[in-house]
Amino acid sequence: MWQIIIHSSIILAVGAVLFWAGPMIINWLMANVFVTAYQRTLHRKDLEKRQRTLNVLFANVWRILVVLGIAYGLFVQFFDYKALAPLFASAGIIGVAFGFGAQSLVKDFLSGVFIISENQFRVGDVIEIDGFGGTVERIGIRSTIMRDADGNVHYFPNGMVQHVINKTMGYSVARFTIGVAIDTSIDEVTKIINKIGVDLAHEDEWKYKIIEAPQYVMMGEFTATTVNLIVSGKTQPSDQWDVTAEMRTRLLEKFESSGIKLGVNPVAGTVPTHAKKKS
Repeated sequence: MWQIIIHSSIILAVGAVLFWAGPMIINWLMANVFVTAYQRTLHRKDLEKRQRTLNVLFANVWRILVVLGIAYGLFVQFFDYKALAPLFASAGIIGVAFGFGAQSLVKDFLSGVFIISENQFRVGDVIEIDGFGGTVERIGIRSTIMRDADGNVHYFPNGMVQHVINKTMGYSVARFTIGVAIDTSIDEVTKIINKIGVDLAHEDEWKYKIIEAPQYVMMGEFTATTVNLIVSGKTQPSDQWDVTAEMRTRLLEKFESSGIKLGVNPVAGTVPTHAKKKS
């Protein structure tokens, strides 16, 4: 009896050490091996997102394996295989029954493996699934957790994720529409937009966020009172909203000082708010 207790205590102690030390080792390996291997091929933000995603996934898988190992070790210590042979035979039948009910779990697991292996989205990405948008907080082996701009948390089983829009993969686009009065000189406004975009892209605070300076792209819809101008530029992932807000602020200030009037009813900007379900 004492031998069983001693062996069980050793199993629990070793299991506890592995349970807590394993994720730290994984984190160290990701920070050194993974980052070193991909730092030349992935952008810094993409690298950080990929690293966080793999850290959480491997740590969860490791903990599950450790718990299963502890359970198996304790089971071997306290029970005799030969005495439980009839129970194992009946458990096989029960297992088949549970197998049919666990098909969705298997589907979720396999879908999660493909999501991560194909790098469809990472922790920290802003994505949209089935009309719901938000920031990915965790990708598990069964589900994806996303928080929208209102703070609501959405849980998506990986097996039901059919179409994903990733708004922060590789690079992003700061694209918006600004409306000016119909009698405004388009050439003058174009020069102002392009100059503000170039100046912004060269400032120390913004030059690492902007890949291509925001500039006038084309004329959009117009009415009897308003003509809408489309502005677009390429930014680093997740920086499009900050760049858009800064461009709008500077354009409004410049328009006011230059006597350029805004349109009466300008079309709303096309910058996504990554928040709520589409109506």
